[in-house]
Amino acid sequence: MPGNKTWDDKSGIYQLTCPNCKKTYTGQMGRPFKVRFQDNLRDFKYGNNKSKFAQHLLENRHAISPMENIMDIIHITNNAKMMDTLERFYIYKETKSNNQINDKLTVKANAIFETVIHKDPYGGHSNSL
Repeated sequence: MPGNKTWDDKSGIYQLTCPNCKKTYTGQMGRPFKVRFQDNLRDFKYGNNKSKFAQHLLENRHAISPMENIMDIIHITNNAKMMDTLERFYIYKETKSNNQINDKLTVKANAIFETVIHKDPYGGHSNSL
């Protein structure tokens, strides 16, 4: 569901894209997506380093953009185990592309993720995951 901008009362996996360097932050949310974006916006506005995304913007003097321009919904779900797995997959995928803001130290080699990345014609955005 990449690019799907359904914010109201939905939760799951999302990606925030830095408007300046295009690096991504992948996260999961049990609350509505717009609530998480507001958390990031507040951290950016007040210079808090609670959010990795806000920290990236502040440290690199990058701008923030409206939610509709920088947040993509990757997968809508309330299933916690599915969220954990999908979040790890997308962080892994972006790390392999050297395109992520998440903590690289949390990424471990994963043969299944490697297979999916190399075999998935949709680049990891398959609804079958």
